[in-house]
Amino acid sequence: MTTLDPHSPPPLPPAPPATRTAVRFTDVRKSYPDGDHTIEVLSGVNVAIEEGSFTAVMGPSGSGKSTFLNIAAGLDAPSSGSVEVGGQDLGGLRGDAVTVFRRDRLGFVFQAYNLLPHLTVAENVELPALLGAPAIDPAWRQQVLGLVGLADKAGRLPGQLSGGQAQRVAIARALATKPAVVFADEPTGALDPHTATQVLDVLQRTAAHLRQTLVLVTHDPAVASAADRVLFLGGGVIAADLRRPTIAQITGQLTALNEAR
Repeated sequence: MTTLDPHSPPPLPPAPPATRTAVRFTDVRKSYPDGDHTIEVLSGVNVAIEEGSFTAVMGPSGSGKSTFLNIAAGLDAPSSGSVEVGGQDLGGLRGDAVTVFRRDRLGFVFQAYNLLPHLTVAENVELPALLGAPAIDPAWRQQVLGLVGLADKAGRLPGQLSGGQAQRVAIARALATKPAVVFADEPTGALDPHTATQVLDVLQRTAAHLRQTLVLVTHDPAVASAADRVLFLGGGVIAADLRRPTIAQITGQLTALNEAR
């Protein structure tokens, strides 16, 4: 029988599990032509977003929030630098491979619901499969509709839904393919404050339940305060990076960025 030396240091606790990166920007720049000039929207963005986290992206008007999101989601390509999503270097994908990656690995929620009016709620959720993604199991589709509170609305048409319900259908569609990362661009921007709070809660809870990474662009400090982390764009770079900030801290940072312009 081995006797422990009472003077020896206690054993070290087990190391925490390594944090995996869902989205990584390395010196990402994006420029657009403007007549005889070039406008650089992103001027060297470096950031890593942890897998399973909820990250909000904010900044003054014209700071590049939507450009950041579009590049992260593979909807646009950077002028230089590299972008990795789920371990995949997007710059290494060519032609249809980019489309297939977005369709099968990523989910999208936008301010406009983008529902097809002649399709039922269930058919709208299954739309990615109609566009070539793997078939969505009916039981899984119904489970996702249940997660967003619309299990009893599967047979309805979009015109029979409220704005909040339509956005929840869009969330269910984004989650139905079991994407690694869900990107949302002002998903509550067209909703009244009460409905916006409900939709944000649904989006946050379902992504957490399915262990998906959520990256959301918003101008609303109340929405951003629900995130684990808030990135602020300013001057073409990440100007501030706050963890679990309060609404007051978010508002103060936005005010400082607007005053610095």
